[in-house]
Amino acid sequence: MTTLALPSYAQLSDADEAALTDLYRRGTPPNTLRAWERDLAYVAAWKMAAFGQPLAWPEDEKVALRFILDHAQDLTDRHGPARDTALELIVLGLRVALTCPAPATLDRRIASWQAFHRMRNLTSPFAAPLVQQARQKARRANARPRAPKSPKPITRDILESLLATCDDSHRGIRDRAMLMLAFASGGRRRSEVTALNVEDIGRDDFDAKGVLWIRLLETKTTRKEQAPRLPLKGRAARAVVHWLEVTALTGGPLFRPVSTSDRPLPRRLASDALRTILRHRLQLAGMPEDFATPHGLRAGFLTQAALDGAPLAAAMKLSLHRSAVQAQKYYADVEITANPATDLLGD
Repeated sequence: MTTLALPSYAQLSDADEAALTDLYRRGTPPNTLRAWERDLAYVAAWKMAAFGQPLAWPEDEKVALRFILDHAQDLTDRHGPARDTALELIVLGLRVALTCPAPATLDRRIASWQAFHRMRNLTSPFAAPLVQQARQKARRANARPRAPKSPKPITRDILESLLATCDDSHRGIRDRAMLMLAFASGGRRRSEVTALNVEDIGRDDFDAKGVLWIRLLETKTTRKEQAPRLPLKGRAARAVVHWLEVTALTGGPLFRPVSTSDRPLPRRLASDALRTILRHRLQLAGMPEDFATPHGLRAGFLTQAALDGAPLAAAMKLSLHRSAVQAQKYYADVEITANPATDLLGD
């Protein structure tokens, strides 16, 4: 994997360069760093395939323009250098098909490339007027309808169907606790759920109030120094405590793989495990396995909050959405006749 590194500056000592690199790494969310490194690997391989040369800093405007052109057309029935380059990237496992990549994918890779230039205190070639205009035209020419992250939101009734498939085995107890925590704590992302440790579950208020406190060390919108503590109440809290009691876990990963002999294993679940678990539960509930994705739990929480008349601001305190505009989309998707505001005068 290509790694991020700053170039040598005549005015900086080796120690200062190392400190600056470390500062970028510590000041950037891990998910962003991983995305940057994947994008850097892609653009480096693309340039080598297209030009037979490594990346240059700063990059030439003609290279930036060619990158846009190569990724702004369907190459399935075309022949020429762009197709040859794409085929080489497919062989390397960096590109999936000859079809035109989504504009969002192109935008993300360009944004990463621009970030690499900023790290080096260099002007990005994508700032050139001709390149900017080509990028805008490419975005409009290949615009696609926005696809939801999950086919359907997992609202309360759907979640209840999934929970009904969870028996009293270790696997069933774990899946019940995972699904309820992911939904009831604000619609947690799958990576947030699998990253939880036993130490992140505060039980001080459980006996007296039936409340657990979940500490999220790092999320997509918060960092470690901002680690939020979110309440988990009622059935969801009891499900998590039940999992802790039957497994006698005292530390380490909260949710773990369960062996075929129904024995919890010591390692952490994979970050994508919630997707596999959800598909399994959907099938057991008699629904297609592609009925919803893990994001459906997040969408379902906000959709259910809207259906129940919970204020948007209150729901956002749990979902940790920074943008009211983004969170409002789930409220806007609720059928107007189901909006609690239509019942203000009663029957």
